[in-house]
Amino acid sequence: MVKCERNCDRDLKSDPVSPNPANQESAGAFVNNETNPIFEQQGFRTEDILWALGIWSVILTLLPVIVFYMLMVA
Repeated sequence: MVKCERNCDRDLKSDPVSPNPANQESAGAFVNNETNPIFEQQGFRTEDILWALGIWSVILTLLPVIVFYMLMVA
C-alpha cells in the first residue's frame, strides 16, 4: 500500500477574498507566479519555432496566389 505524502488534512478550497482594506492596493494587479514551476522556463521551444515557420511558409506560399486573384478580380 502506498502512503500519501501530501498534506491530506488541508482544505481543498482556496481562501475567500477578504474585503480587507490592506488588500486594496493589490486589487487588479497581476498574480505573482514566480513560485510556480510552470513559468520558470523562458524562451521558445522547438515546437514554437516549427509552428511559426509553418505558418509563415503557408502565408508566403499563398501570397502570390492571393495577389494574382486580386489583380484578376479588380
